Amino acid sequence: MTMALTNAFVLLFSCVLAISFCVWGKPATFLDDFQITWSDSHIRQIDGGKAIQLVLDQNSGCGFASKRKYLFGRVSMKIKLIPGDSAGTVTAFYMNSDTDTVRDELDFEFLGNRSGQPYTVQTNIYAHGKGDREQRVNLWFDPSADFHTYTIMWNHHHIVFYVDDVPIRVYKNNEARNIPFPKFQPMGVYSTLWEADDWATRGGLEKIDWSKAPFLAYYKDFDIEGCPVPGPASCASNTGNWWEGSTYQALNAMEARRYRWVRMNHMIYDYCTDKSRYPVIPPECIAGI
Repeated sequence: MTMALTNAFVLLFSCVLAISFCVWGKPATFLDDFQITWSDSHIRQIDGGKAIQLVLDQNSGCGFASKRKYLFGRVSMKIKLIPGDSAGTVTAFYMNSDTDTVRDELDFEFLGNRSGQPYTVQTNIYAHGKGDREQRVNLWFDPSADFHTYTIMWNHHHIVFYVDDVPIRVYKNNEARNIPFPKFQPMGVYSTLWEADDWATRGGLEKIDWSKAPFLAYYKDFDIEGCPVPGPASCASNTGNWWEGSTYQALNAMEARRYRWVRMNHMIYDYCTDKSRYPVIPPECIAGI
């Protein structure tokens, strides 16, 4: 090998090594990047840990969390939700700073249903300790029939919740208007399956039917690409990270059309229009996408 080739190889290896420290990627198995945090007897690994099954019964629900926290990036999982009568159950996939007083959190919560009724996904955003920003969308497909991809994109410009390739929620960074935006606290990635029949289905009118237990949800293709914390301090502010690129700073034309379609045809609740809770429209609600 010539000296030039040797130097090129060393440079390439150094770049790859540097990137690996700055940006965490997709793990090979569940336990590469996650750990069980609640009721390990109710989480079962499948296919050598490439997929998992979450179980809810009268004894317990269950949950897991990432081993690291992240500051900006993209997180996605493929999930197949509880089939049949799942009323009173909640399957959640979210990011959380795990700080008591000034919490940042980005939530997907899948609210169980009676057989034949649409599944509802609730999203919520906590920024600098302030939450109560719920939106609810009825999914336009049966999410228990197959796996679908649920994604949270988080960069300096906005936060976007995706169902497959369809954006269902956008929260822009409008700090210039004194609207809080999560950007200082790293967040872990969490998921739980639990019973919440006091509110989950039709506001708590539909109760869980334990004769249908155990309730089963499936996960696979865990993908985290972001700046791990602890890690290089410069990672989160690096404008060269792919998720900070111009392509990801706003919805493209196709995404904007899909976003409007969801809001016009499938949104069933939006805190922005709930005058009983917010007589004055919250400022982030008029910020657009």
